[in-house]
This record gives sequence, C-alpha cells and structure tokens, in this order.
Amino acid sequence: MKHLLALFFCVVILFSAAAQQTQKPVLHGKNWMAITGKPLAATAGAMTFQKGGNAVDAACAMLAATCTMWDVLSWGGETQALLYNPKTKKVIALNAMGVAPTGATAAFFKGKGYQFPPEHGPLAATTPGTPGGLMHLLANYGTLSLEQVLAPAMEMAAGYPIEAQTANSFEREKERLKQWPYSKKVFLPHLGQKREAPEAGEIFVQKDLLATLTKLVEAEKNALQQGKSRKEAIMAAYARFYTGDIAQEFVRGCQEQGGLITMQDLAKWKPLEEEPLSVNYRGIDVYKLQQWTQGPVLLQALNVLENFDLKGMGYNSAKYIHTLYQAMNLTFADRDFYYGDPAFAPKEPMKGLLSKAYAKQRASLIQFDKNNPGIGPGDPYPFEGKGLKNPYLKLLKQRGYEMDTTKRNFAPTHDIRNGSSMVDYQQRLWLGTTTMEAADKEGWVVSITPSGGWNPACIAGNTGVGMSQRMQSFVLDATLNPFNVVEPGKRPRVTLTPSMALKDGKPFLSFAVQGGDTQDQNLLQFFLNVADFGMNVQQAAEAANFNTNQLWLSLGGAKMDDRKPKPGHILLHDSTPEGVRSQLKKMGYIMSFDDRTSGPINAIYFDWKHGSFWGGSSNHGEDYGIGW
Repeated sequence: MKHLLALFFCVVILFSAAAQQTQKPVLHGKNWMAITGKPLAATAGAMTFQKGGNAVDAACAMLAATCTMWDVLSWGGETQALLYNPKTKKVIALNAMGVAPTGATAAFFKGKGYQFPPEHGPLAATTPGTPGGLMHLLANYGTLSLEQVLAPAMEMAAGYPIEAQTANSFEREKERLKQWPYSKKVFLPHLGQKREAPEAGEIFVQKDLLATLTKLVEAEKNALQQGKSRKEAIMAAYARFYTGDIAQEFVRGCQEQGGLITMQDLAKWKPLEEEPLSVNYRGIDVYKLQQWTQGPVLLQALNVLENFDLKGMGYNSAKYIHTLYQAMNLTFADRDFYYGDPAFAPKEPMKGLLSKAYAKQRASLIQFDKNNPGIGPGDPYPFEGKGLKNPYLKLLKQRGYEMDTTKRNFAPTHDIRNGSSMVDYQQRLWLGTTTMEAADKEGWVVSITPSGGWNPACIAGNTGVGMSQRMQSFVLDATLNPFNVVEPGKRPRVTLTPSMALKDGKPFLSFAVQGGDTQDQNLLQFFLNVADFGMNVQQAAEAANFNTNQLWLSLGGAKMDDRKPKPGHILLHDSTPEGVRSQLKKMGYIMSFDDRTSGPINAIYFDWKHGSFWGGSSNHGEDYGIGW
C-alpha cells in the first residue's frame, strides 16, 4: 500500500508540473525573439530587429540600454556571452570580464585590513569589460553600425522616465553615493531636498554618459569617412574608449577617488573568444563559459545527476530536492576551491572535474537519509591523466580538510557553520544583475549575463560610466582557493553564467538568470524542468525552485565569517507540501520559505517541428520579452 501511495504521489507531482498555469504567457515568434530584464531594453532589442539587425545587433542594443538604465549594472561593468554561429554551427564563448588593475595584490589589500577585496568604491573596480565586449560582438558578428545599435541607449541617456525600483535604490543609497562626487552629480539631482534622488516617472538625464556614447559614434563616423570598413570603424570607437580621451578621463576620475586603474591597464585589456566547456546530458549538449565563471558547476551537477532517475523521483519530491541539494553541494565545494582564471597558473583540473567517472565517484557520496554537512572538495587529479597527484593536499589540510581515502572526498575537521546572520547571507547569495536572450530566423542565438557598476556605483570622472565592483570575487588567502588569488591582469572567478544547449546539433535552449551564487542552482533546475519534466519555457521559468546555502559566498561581506557556508540551510517555496517539509526536516534540513524562489530566468526554446521560437520571461519583476 505504501508503494502505491508513493507512486500515486509521484504521478500527481509529474502531472501538476507539466500542466501548471503560468502568470505570464509564453512568447511566440517565427522571425526573432528579444528578452531582457527591463521592458524598455526589450523594446530597444525589438527596434533593432525592425531596423534589419540580427540577434547579435539586438543583444548589443539591449545590453547598451540596460547599462544606461542602471539595471543593476553599468557601462563600466563586465559582459559574459555565449553565441551560436549558424554559419559554423559552433557555440562561441565571449570573455569580456575586466581584470585586476596594477597594484591590486593580496598584500596590498591585506595591508589595508581587508580579508577580501572591498565590496564598494574605486578599489572594488576591475577594468571595464562591457564596452569592449559589446563592440567585439557587434564588429565580428553583427550587421548594423555602432550608431544604429547605440541609438536607443543614447536617446535614453538624453532622458528617460526612470522606474520606481531604480529611483528608490538611488534614494536608499544616497549617503554612500555622496562620498563620490561624480556619482552624487548623476544620481542625486535634487540635493538638499527631502528626496534627493529622482522620483518614479521623472525624466532621468545623464549628460556625461551621453557625451561618452556620442564620442564612440563620432569615432566610428570618422573612420568610415576615411574609407575604413564597418568592422574597422567599430574598432576605432573601441580604441577611443580604451586608449583615447575617454580612457584618459576614466583613469583620471578613478585615480582621483582612490582607484588603481591605469592607462596601461585599459590598453592591455582585450575581450577574449574562448572554447566553451560542455557536457552531454541524456542526449543534450549543454554549454557554459570556462572556469573563470561558476558555469562549470552546472555541467558537473548534470554529470552527477545523470546517475539517478530524477523523473522517477517526482518533481520537487523530498527525494528529488534532497538529491539535487546534495549534488549541488558536491559541485559548489569543487567550485570554491578549484575554479579560477585559466590564463594564470596554476592550471585548473577541469578535465578531471568534468569527467563522467569523477562525477560517478562524487555521486556515490550522496547519503539518501540525511544531509551531509561535511562535504568538501573532491580530488579530480586522478581523472586528469595518468599518474597525476593533487598538489594541494597540504593546502587543503591547512584549510581544515582531511582526505577520506575510501571516498576520495575532503571532509572538514572543523565547524564551518559559524558566520554572518542568515538574513545577511541570503541577501548576498541573491545579489543580482540582468540577462538578455536573442535569436533570429537566420539561426543566430545570443545569451548574455552582464553585470558590474551596479548601484551604489562609483562613477569614473565625467564619463558617466560606473565602475565595476567585481574585485570582491577574488580571494586573498590561497587556502580558500589557490586558483583565485588576486593579482594584476587576472580575472576574478565570477558568478555570471549564461547557458546554451544543443540537441542533434541544433539550438535547443538559450537561457540565463541573475542572482549571484544562485544562478547555476536556478539554471540547473530550469534545465531539468524542460529536459526531464517536459515543461515549456514559461512554466520552467516560473516553477518553484529551491536554493542551497551550503557554499562559500562570492559577493558581499568584507570578513571571512560573512561568507562561510550554511550547511543544511535550504530556501523552499511557500507551496512546498507539508509532507515534503516533514521529510526534509527529518533529513536534517533547516528550512526557510518564500513566495518566489525560481530566480528571474529568461530563456528561448527552439521549436524545430514548427519552425518557431518559444520565449520564457520570469514573473519575478521587470523581465520582459518581445517576439515576432
């Protein structure tokens, strides 16, 4: 009888998951699709498609618009992208993450009393990556001019009606913003009044940013008048930003406020095209950026979960939630110790970390009766190649881990649960940015997760460009992660992680989400919702996910205790049935609940049967999509 009840419960869960109603409709289109975090920015993408642009042009227009709207990012931040090129039938990874500037060493920050690089201000800034990333994408894969693509953003910089969410964030942060003269000038137009930030609906004007964008367009026009090609003209604008008068003012303004970025730092930085990392999950090829992001976490988790019958467990049953929670803990433990910038030594053991054999070994550690608070990094080195041994055994021991040779797992010998309050931890876990998805009938597909320069942003001089805060994702102590210790020219290991999946060699899904360390947690569950449980993209975007807190935070908190994992802590949806709650409690989980747990996911599904696109856009807030 118990077995029959369990089977009935699983059938009910599967039926309800596949048949659920959504708060927002699925988007449909046959020519193009544009989805991002703000309605006005999605409109910028649609306008660009209407001009005859392709998905790359539209994605760049949406990126420019969201940066101009301070949608928790700015022009001085960073851009991470995956692009499907229909001509080569390949997925390309774009690394437009800024780097640590001259003088940014562990010794420098430790000398100032930091345990991590700072969270705010000019010392938090890496070199700007978004302008270079946007222009690289546009020059190499777009079709329109920079002037055409920047037109919506420039119109917005001249003045657009600001929404309440952003305007209120300026008001909340006004005391911090007043520390930086150029930020105060832009964000607080009503100094001395009771409300110093703009009101919702007020026309928000950014004269300095408009001047900067105008200079980029001027550089392009001048190059075209000299007979340069379209690509050369766009790269002339690139040069003006990174080596010309824009760069000079950016550096002057940064250093005036105590920042480290030099002209040489800007001139030496370049966006990089990379081979994405990928795994095959039940016949679907899933692509992520390299290990300077947390993206491979999703790939490792899929390798682990491939060893289990997830569909048979039932969507969001106690066993399903427990299995995913344990798999994510295993992979995040690896992320927290082994991921870093592949351009710098030491070399990350990615072959081992992404091997199916290693995943099977890690999967064997999952205990199905309880949460395991003692999960540490695994040992991927035996899976890297013959005779390779882990060179960091002593370092792991210094960190407080001992090797369990029977399980090939490093287990903590100390309590890692002390640290910041749960509320503070959760807020830093969720720190968000925005995303953009674009596709067209020619086959171009773009998935971007940009960030950096969010409010409270320190603006660099009279450029109108807010500086990145991504330095905080470095560590200063090699015992935390020997691959991610700050040094000049190095990229931090970031949370930003767009995703793409191909099936039978053709685009299947393009998807991304904001939300700090929860990004690959929510993207994993979104992908499984579609691939294993048959949900459409809107159902999967709105579906009830959960988050593990059993990981080291990548953002926020200047002290070690602020970032320590919270073993067994789990965020669940308010609708979680009492029976599931009871089972998880018996397994040792410490539960908290919210009415929205899926993260603001944006995605495009490719319907090859009907030759159309299905768009999904989160019901969490302002995310918005337009299709045609």
